[in-house]
Amino acid sequence: MSTAEELGERKIINLILNCLDQMPNMPVPFGDDVSAVDIGNGKLAVIKTDMLVGKTDVPPHMTLRQAARKAVVMNISDLATKGVQPLALLASIGVPRNLTKKDIQQIGSGLNEGAREYNAYLLGGDTNEASDLVISCTAFGICEKRHLMRRSGAKPGDIVAVTGLFGKTSSGLKILLEHLFAPPKLRTKLVRAVYMPQARLKEGLALAQTRAATSSIDSSDGLAWSLHEISRASNVGFLIDNLPAAQEAKQFAEIHHLDLIELCMYGGEEYELLVTIKSRLWEKAKKAVEHVGASLIKIGVVTKEKKLLLKTEGKTVLIDARGWEHFKTV
Repeated sequence: MSTAEELGERKIINLILNCLDQMPNMPVPFGDDVSAVDIGNGKLAVIKTDMLVGKTDVPPHMTLRQAARKAVVMNISDLATKGVQPLALLASIGVPRNLTKKDIQQIGSGLNEGAREYNAYLLGGDTNEASDLVISCTAFGICEKRHLMRRSGAKPGDIVAVTGLFGKTSSGLKILLEHLFAPPKLRTKLVRAVYMPQARLKEGLALAQTRAATSSIDSSDGLAWSLHEISRASNVGFLIDNLPAAQEAKQFAEIHHLDLIELCMYGGEEYELLVTIKSRLWEKAKKAVEHVGASLIKIGVVTKEKKLLLKTEGKTVLIDARGWEHFKTV
C-alpha cells in the first residue's frame, strides 16, 4: 500500500476527490483554483481554502506576522485568479504549546494585515493545539457569473501573459535555505520577495471586467507547472518565446552560474497571474491592467499542438511538468 510520501500531494487530492459525490451543476469543476455555489441572479459565491504549515511553508527567519499574512495572501491570490474581490476570511490556527503571548499577537496582527491589505476582513475561526504551526484560511467573495475566469477556456491563438517577472523568490529561497551569497541590496530585494508575497488582486479584478481573459491561474507552484495546469484543463499547448526573468534573478544567476530558466520556470512561491487573452482584446486587457497601476507582460501564444515549448536564446526546449508539490519536494 502506497504511503502519502510515495503518492505526493496531487495523487492524494485525486484519491479524495474520487470519494466525493459531485454537486449537481457545479459552477466551477473540481481541480480549479476555487470552489463556487450559484446563488441566483447571475451571481456566484466563491470560496477558497488554503493551509500554511510551519515546517513546509515558513522559511528561516520569517516572522510569525509575515507567516500569518502569507496564509491570507495564499487564499486571496486564488480569488484574484478568478477575478473575485474577497469580502471575508476565517482562520483556523493550530498552536504549538511553546508559542508565547507575543507570538499569538504576531499571528493575529499578520492575519489582519493580510486581510485589510486587500480590503477584506477576518470574521473569526477556530484554534486548537498542534505539534506544528498551522494557519488554515478560508476566503469568501461574490462575483458575476459571467466575469469568473477559469482554467479551462484557453484557445489556440490566444496570447499568454503574466502580471510580473519571475525568479526572485527562487533566488531568495536559495539565499535562505542554501546560504548562497548576494550583495546587501540584492539580498534585501530577493529575501523580501519570499517574506512579503503580493496577491495580484487589482490585476485580476481589472482583467475580469474586460472579459478578455480565456483562462487564469496563479504561479504559486511555479510558472512551468501553472502552464501545464492550464494545458490540461484547456486541452492546448504553449509556445513561450519571452522568458519573464526579473533583473534581480539575472544578477543572482550570474553571480552563482545558475540556470536562469530553472530559477524562473520551476521555483514556485510566486503569486503572479498567468493568463491567456483573446488576441483581438489584447490592447483592452493591457490597458485595463495598466489603468490600475500594474503591468501585463506578453510571454507567448497558445497552440493547438499540446506541446509546451520554451524558445529562448536561439534554442527551443520542452517545459517540464514539475514544480512545488508537498511530499515530493524536499
